[in-house]
Amino acid sequence: MKHCVKLFAVLLMCLASTVNAGTYTQTKYPIVLVHGLFGFDDILGIDYFYGIPQALSKDGAKVFVTSVSAGNSSEVRGEQLLQEVREILAITGAKKVNLIGHSHGSPTSRYVASVAPELVASVTSVGGVNWGSPVADAMRGVIPEGSFSEYIIGAVVNAFTNLIEYLSGHSELPTDTIAALNSLTTQGTIQFNSRYPEGVPSYYCGQGDELAGNGVYYYSWSGADPYTNIFDPVDPFMEITSWIIPGADDGLVSSCSSRLGKVINDHYDMNHLDEVNQTFGITDLWETDPKNVFRSHANRLKNKGL
Repeated sequence: MKHCVKLFAVLLMCLASTVNAGTYTQTKYPIVLVHGLFGFDDILGIDYFYGIPQALSKDGAKVFVTSVSAGNSSEVRGEQLLQEVREILAITGAKKVNLIGHSHGSPTSRYVASVAPELVASVTSVGGVNWGSPVADAMRGVIPEGSFSEYIIGAVVNAFTNLIEYLSGHSELPTDTIAALNSLTTQGTIQFNSRYPEGVPSYYCGQGDELAGNGVYYYSWSGADPYTNIFDPVDPFMEITSWIIPGADDGLVSSCSSRLGKVINDHYDMNHLDEVNQTFGITDLWETDPKNVFRSHANRLKNKGL
């Protein structure tokens, strides 16, 4: 019965998209997609947001995929994104953008909206680390700060991150994966939230303001099913990391931590990578296509005049 209901919902969404073809995703302001930790815009023609830019743009949206440091603090990534936003506005002539950030892309986007709200119409968090990740807490717990092991592990992971940036054509971006780890811990995000509080719920697992005091709209959605498809080679790892996280989660971030602004849904049958249609579109067959979730949200922003 559950699968039948979901299938019916998918059919309705597809019908709505067909009826409104051409303008369904045509937002007033450009949509800017922001990747998470170890992310990229594309590598060898493979999109981080797999198939999502195309799904959004085919019915009117202007979509830009940004590239910030694959591993660095939220503030460093935020400053990089701010520069890209200014370039996008200069190119398009638009006055604002709609930021959609996945995982670490959420606090990265929130930083821009907090320091330059006049440039941002909305921020949407997709599986965002808005109240820390127990996975990051566990990693921080076994890597003593300032230790030799931290130095070695940081060097190795930095090298991996630099490879990602090289392959994506952004080798100029600075890397500091220990700073990224600190940003994603519970303590790190709570400190970040105290400096950039807009859209954040007043208590854990709450719901924030849709329209914050800075004039920016805030939204969020996330998954709550670490293992969704036996053919996806990443799913077993999502299942293992999920054991660290109490309560509903997507394998890396709890549903409660993902909440920001108006919560659209924090229990999709998706894991952390499914949320951006990875790996290569291998997701739960009975859940709404992630591309359609993005399209539906673009239509939501359009109807808000954003």
